[in-house]
Amino acid sequence: MAYENHHQQSERNMDGVYSKRLKAGKRRTYFFDVKTTRANDYFITITESKKRNNEDGYDRHKIFLYKEDFNKFLAALTETINYVKTELMPNFDFDAYNHDHPAERINHTAEAEAETTDQHDDAAADHSSEEVDTW
Repeated sequence: MAYENHHQQSERNMDGVYSKRLKAGKRRTYFFDVKTTRANDYFITITESKKRNNEDGYDRHKIFLYKEDFNKFLAALTETINYVKTELMPNFDFDAYNHDHPAERINHTAEAEAETTDQHDDAAADHSSEEVDTW
């Protein structure tokens, strides 16, 4: 049985077309994967992977998103995020969390950008030996 599971897992990994990893904090990572079906169609899986507290391993939650739902899903997600940003938390600085991509931050000086970049480089060096959640 273990062989069958390993064999099925290998087959599933071969159908991946594109993958994007988003590190979100110390314990959480999101994976956005484009996969193919047996009929040579495409779908997206969105996986949240969280390191377990005081345990080895990860908890994973996965959403399968099919092409016929892409536009509706994106519209609903965008509307929901915009509602939180404009109606519930209009004074919160969401851009303060863009430390992985300082060039994308809006309304800040070149000096602040340079400082953020330096901090990011220091943080990257500090975390270079961290365990990474890989598939």
